[in-house]
Amino acid sequence: MDKEQLIAEVAKSGGFSKKNAEKAVTVVLDSILEALKEGKEVQLVGFGKFEVQEREARMGKSRRTGKEIQLPAGKVPVFTAGLMMKEALN
Repeated sequence: MDKEQLIAEVAKSGGFSKKNAEKAVTVVLDSILEALKEGKEVQLVGFGKFEVQEREARMGKSRRTGKEIQLPAGKVPVFTAGLMMKEALN
């Protein structure tokens, strides 16, 4: 499901216009992104948790050449599924 499909589903399921559903989805996604940029964790109980983790510099392999390369340290987004989601998928 892509963003447009999600918007259509929110509009249909929630009885909203497509324009209002698009605003709602965009605001939610932007809010999550802003919180992560500020170093905050976003936890939606039962659904899951979004957070940013620091990744240390490390050695890796180039997929193209197979040679070892130095990968820089950086921040990566991480999502951990909540209990309700895990149970729903089993």
